[in-house]
Amino acid sequence: MTTPFDHPPRRPGLLQVLRSSFLTGLVVIAPVGLTVWLVLGVISWVDKVVLPFVPEGLRPENLIGVNFVGVGVVIFLLFTIIVGWVAKGLIGRSLIRQAENVVDRMPVVRVVYNGIKQISETVFAQSERSFEKAVLIEYPRRGIWAIGFISTHAKGEILKRAGNGGQMMSVFVPTTPNPTSGFLLYFPEEDVLELDMSVEEAAKLVISAGLVYPNEEDKTDLKVVSRRNKSRTQQTRESA
Repeated sequence: MTTPFDHPPRRPGLLQVLRSSFLTGLVVIAPVGLTVWLVLGVISWVDKVVLPFVPEGLRPENLIGVNFVGVGVVIFLLFTIIVGWVAKGLIGRSLIRQAENVVDRMPVVRVVYNGIKQISETVFAQSERSFEKAVLIEYPRRGIWAIGFISTHAKGEILKRAGNGGQMMSVFVPTTPNPTSGFLLYFPEEDVLELDMSVEEAAKLVISAGLVYPNEEDKTDLKVVSRRNKSRTQQTRESA
């Protein structure tokens, strides 16, 4: 109900309308523009690295008179596929073993090569699983929850010394907004709470600093899980 003393709502001025439209357009254009810029930058960089190894007579500008962007990427993909096909064979495996034996005799090169090889096998190898599940863990203290990713079950000396007869989970806890850095922590299996959201959805949540939830149901689930485990933690402390 309005009264004679109520002031009518002020219409937004021209500057406010332009500012709102500019910010909306920026939200639409920025992701597309940055994606295109990054893709073209990577393609250009690969072309600059690969094309110098291609003989002059086989380059596109000399064959058909036109230099296509991305030719280096195509050559790199074909070369990588051929190397992978050869490496799967008996001859390829024997050649790789001989080359690695030579590298193992080089003090500095050996460390660099083995480190890069382990990272590559973890990230790219189809036979190896990366992160299995997104989980909630109490870190850095009880009552504070963090999102982590299960990498594997603890084994060997770590399980023997810290397991106390139970299973231990190795959990990678990423940092925000850069999820490639973080901490590798070991938790008892009963202290690791698995989430229904996928690893990709949890990564988005970490990168966005909690602003982007996969959906509202997941957001509600997190609250329910937190309340349930808070109650469980209090009961554990009271019984102790």
